[in-house]
Amino acid sequence: MIPIRDTAPCYSKPLVTWSIMAICIIIFIVMNLIPDQNAVDILNHYGMIPLRYTTQIPDLPFDGYLSFISNLFLHATWIHLLFNMWFLWIFADNVEDRMGRIPFLLFYLSCGAFATALQCYFDQMLAIPVIGASGAIAGVLAAYFFLYPYERVIVFFPPLLIPVPAITFLGLWVLLQLYKATTAIVFTNTPVDVAWWAHIGGFIAGSFLYRFFLTKKKLDLA
Repeated sequence: MIPIRDTAPCYSKPLVTWSIMAICIIIFIVMNLIPDQNAVDILNHYGMIPLRYTTQIPDLPFDGYLSFISNLFLHATWIHLLFNMWFLWIFADNVEDRMGRIPFLLFYLSCGAFATALQCYFDQMLAIPVIGASGAIAGVLAAYFFLYPYERVIVFFPPLLIPVPAITFLGLWVLLQLYKATTAIVFTNTPVDVAWWAHIGGFIAGSFLYRFFLTKKKLDLA
């Protein structure tokens, strides 16, 4: 099921959401225009490499955990970028609307940092960078899950467009992440190219933190 749009009204312009999307897209375009070696160097420096924090390796000097935030603005492929930005576009505007701009930004970064930390914990010997906004976006999905559980999400279920409650769509999304993450643990030989634990970590963080960042009540208009 691919979400197309939601039905929750938004009463303010989601400037922070748009800015995050613009930064991610610009960085991705620049990364594809510069020489490959320069792009690799940026990924290794600003992507989160678990080995940087779990072992002493001269080639990976400690960076003060900067990559726990900077990795959220890096993406590997156009598909990776497109899916993350699409979910951000659909769900983040309403969450930003309820939180306000600065609180939403702090919430987003906090969820992303926790998501990255959980991925680092479960994949401590990984020597390649973990990148992408999906952990932070998972936090946004969690906030939407609790703030707008009965709003409709229009999903594309070929060949139909079907409206489903947000609680159903996002509940299924969480179950899929749990299934993929636990499968990667149980079947250690299973190839894994997605940071499933970051998705779960972001959702956990968002479920706990969202209430501390709310600044507006939902408006119910007749």
